[in-house]
Amino acid sequence: MSAAALLEVDNLSVEFATERGPLRAVSRVSLSVGASHALGIVGESGSGKTILSRAILQLLPRRARVSGSVRFDGCQLFLLPREALRRLRGREIAVVFQDPMTSLNPVLTVGGQIAEALREHMGFSLQKALSRAVELLAEVGIPEPERRARQYPHQLSGGMRQRVAIAIALSCEPRLLIADEPTTSLDVTIQAQILDLLARERRARSMAIVLITHDLAIVAGRTDEVAVMYAGCIVERAQTRILFKHTRSPYTEALMAAIPKLHSPAHTRLAAIAGAPPDPTRLMPGCPFEPRCRYARELCRSEAPKLAGAAEGHQFACWFPLAAQVPASA
Repeated sequence: MSAAALLEVDNLSVEFATERGPLRAVSRVSLSVGASHALGIVGESGSGKTILSRAILQLLPRRARVSGSVRFDGCQLFLLPREALRRLRGREIAVVFQDPMTSLNPVLTVGGQIAEALREHMGFSLQKALSRAVELLAEVGIPEPERRARQYPHQLSGGMRQRVAIAIALSCEPRLLIADEPTTSLDVTIQAQILDLLARERRARSMAIVLITHDLAIVAGRTDEVAVMYAGCIVERAQTRILFKHTRSPYTEALMAAIPKLHSPAHTRLAAIAGAPPDPTRLMPGCPFEPRCRYARELCRSEAPKLAGAAEGHQFACWFPLAAQVPASA
């Protein structure tokens, strides 16, 4: 990992005890994010993306067993006292969750919620915090910010609520923003507005961002690097332009095939990945994608590949990467 990385995750694993046995949600994940850089984390629902982000922020339930290390600006987060970690979250590291209705307080005005963050982390007076809250609402593109600041979350549209959540996250000018599926519940037009807003604020503030999504199309033009997750593991990681131009993992190829194409005729059936993700309580000896992979061979069933490096920092976990691949016969 780069010595200049702002965020460094090393060999991070997360496991939960269940009635069916240990559930491995994240398995030996390592990644880094440089200052002012954007990393996209992509994968199907259940691939471990959200658990990974919550492990970084230490927002997992107490029953979770976490191993590995997370460093922010050289500081080992797992060793910080609870109070120091609480001060770091919100001030240096902020998060935007996928459903603002569950992250915003329904009984406080949106302006009051932004002001609360400013008073807690920045030491602002009430009047100064409320004034700054109105400015932040304007910065994230909410019309009539003074009136909206006096309203409650239920009085706003889904797109506006997400903008409020972003305003809260940006209020203390964090150095790292983690956006977990920030556009999932929004229509396509609002999705684009929110993603453009995040990209604009990242550039304006020289802020690093981790953008978590199930859609490769979302990260295509908005990230510097992409990590693809499957069954709790990173199966491919590369600079964004390299990943899209020289895909090596069959799983990444399958995700790309599922992206709707503008030039496709009307009523074209969307590509889907056959089968279902593996049961995380039943560890397989081979590659976790093997039952769904059209290129699978005997080695894939018996031994799991490790994430290995190639040219230009491109890494992938596959015994038979696509560049030299011939589909196996039935």
